[in-house]
Amino acid sequence: MTMESDLTTLLKTVSTRVFPDVAPSGAAPPYITYQHIGGQPMQFVDGSPADKRHTLVQVNAWAASRLEALALIRQVEATICNLATAPFTAQPDSEPTGLHEDDTTPPLYGCMQDFSIISTR
Repeated sequence: MTMESDLTTLLKTVSTRVFPDVAPSGAAPPYITYQHIGGQPMQFVDGSPADKRHTLVQVNAWAASRLEALALIRQVEATICNLATAPFTAQPDSEPTGLHEDDTTPPLYGCMQDFSIISTR
């Protein structure tokens, strides 16, 4: 499996609605989106690719209220950083940042958090 499919599987234990990049128009909250935001390339001294990959991933939790969005992103953090169950090693790179979307009906509240993930190449 890839890190992306493993991440999606884990996130679906928190919310059944998980989307890469953006949610489709009209998606009902609560839901989770995620996207790659970079990472540090990993290579051996001889220049060959390492057997691990480092990826920075931004996860966004969207809900009908600020408290629901915060509770959702806290569940995400606990789930993907759990060494006993996650198929990769992850740690938060930040605390959640609040988001708000006025252009949606009803307005959506979100929390965005970045994670550093080390996974098999």
